[in-house]
Amino acid sequence: MRTSELAKRPVVTYAGDDVAQLKDVVYAGDGGHVSGFTLAGRGLFAGPKHEVLPWSQVAALGVDAVMVVSEAAFADASALSGDAGGEGDPGDVLGSQVLTDAGTALGTVVDVVLEVPTEPGGACDVVGYEIEASEALGTKGTKLLIPLPDTLAASGEHLVVPASARDFVAHDLAGFGASVQDFRRHLEGPA
Repeated sequence: MRTSELAKRPVVTYAGDDVAQLKDVVYAGDGGHVSGFTLAGRGLFAGPKHEVLPWSQVAALGVDAVMVVSEAAFADASALSGDAGGEGDPGDVLGSQVLTDAGTALGTVVDVVLEVPTEPGGACDVVGYEIEASEALGTKGTKLLIPLPDTLAASGEHLVVPASARDFVAHDLAGFGASVQDFRRHLEGPA
């Protein structure tokens, strides 16, 4: 799932109450998984809420809504302090250049790809980026999906991936899960 698809997704309770909508994704300090979400109220004139939704309180994240048991799932904003998220924040990777560890520019990040767990309680992992490809990938200007290793080096405006990542790019989400798994197995080397 792309993070851009999450903006304004409604948050509903098991009782069917529409209690908020997602505003921003907040990533864990290491950037490897989702820590939670900032929220906005529902309705035309509703503004940002002061509470946040920690990932641990999400019962399900579907294509149409985010399910929580009740509004008690919301927490004070300090519950996500120390984590990164939101536009302009240091955790925001949009617009960052993706480089290989050999120094080749692969493209610019336009979205973040998440792997949403199928069972409650699992981590919502950052598994890749959607990039606008550079000439190095032979498809300059097209959007491609590039898998990420379990750990990632980042320095301000640049994200560094192993050079072999370019061999596992995908054109759509349908086969991207397999690309991520193959790439991570490749990095582990022979068993």
